[in-house]
Amino acid sequence: MHRFSGKVVIVTGAGSGIGEATAKRFAEEGAHLVLVGRTRAKLENASASLAPEKFLICAADVSILSEVEEVVRQTIQRFGRIDILVNNAGVAPEGRIDEASVDDWKQVMAIDLDGVFYCCRAAMAHLVKSKGCIVNVSSVSGLGGDWGLSFYNAAKGAVTNFTRALAIDHGSDGVRVNAVCPSLTRTDMTEDMYHNEVLMAEFKKRIPMARGAEPEEVAGVIAFLASHDARFVNGVNLPVDGGLTASNGQPRMT
Repeated sequence: MHRFSGKVVIVTGAGSGIGEATAKRFAEEGAHLVLVGRTRAKLENASASLAPEKFLICAADVSILSEVEEVVRQTIQRFGRIDILVNNAGVAPEGRIDEASVDDWKQVMAIDLDGVFYCCRAAMAHLVKSKGCIVNVSSVSGLGGDWGLSFYNAAKGAVTNFTRALAIDHGSDGVRVNAVCPSLTRTDMTEDMYHNEVLMAEFKKRIPMARGAEPEEVAGVIAFLASHDARFVNGVNLPVDGGLTASNGQPRMT
C-alpha cells in the first residue's frame, strides 16, 4: 500500500517513540519525510533504514519560531511542497502546581503548545496550496485531568481546542486538521512507568484492553487521519486509548 506516494510529510519529535514510528509508517507508504527534533543523532538513528533520497533531517527546536521557519524553508527547497504536518514533539513535567516550577510551566507551554502553533503557522500557506492536512498529537490528558500533570493537561487541552478551531478556519481552504489523543504508550518518556508494577496494575484496571499502546498503533491512526480515506474527517480529536475514555470513571462494580 502506497497511499502517500509523492507526498511530503513533516514529523516533529521524530527521533523516538510515536514520532519515529509515524515517520517509518509514512515512509513505508511511499512518502518523502522531513524528520524534526532537537537531537540530530536520534534523528539519524531513526532514519537509518530510509532511502537517502526520501528524507531530510532538520535538527530544530520547535519552541523557537525562527528554527521552525527554517525547517519549512529547507523542506520547500528540498521537496518543493508540504502535504502533511504531524505535530508530535512534547514534554510532560510532573508535579502539582505547588511542586512543579515556573520553568516547568514555561517549557511545556513552549514545546507542547507554542511548537504546535509555530509549525501550523509556518506551514499553513504551503498546506493550502497542496490541500494538505495537519495531525496534532494531543493526549487523553487533553480531554480530562490527571493527578500531578496539570501543566501538561493545560497544554494538551489547548492543543485539543486549537485543533478544532484550525479545522473550522481552514476547512474551506481544503486543509483538514485533526488530532490523535493517545493514552499510555510505550516510549522513552514512559519506560520507567512500565517498570512500576503497581502503577501498571492500575492502568490495566482503567484501560479495558488491559495494556498500553505501542507507538506503531498510534502511528497507524495518524496515517489514517492523513489519508484520502479520512478526506471528510475534520476537527476530530480521536482517542487512541484502548477504551479508556469510554468509561465514566467509576470503579468496576461487577
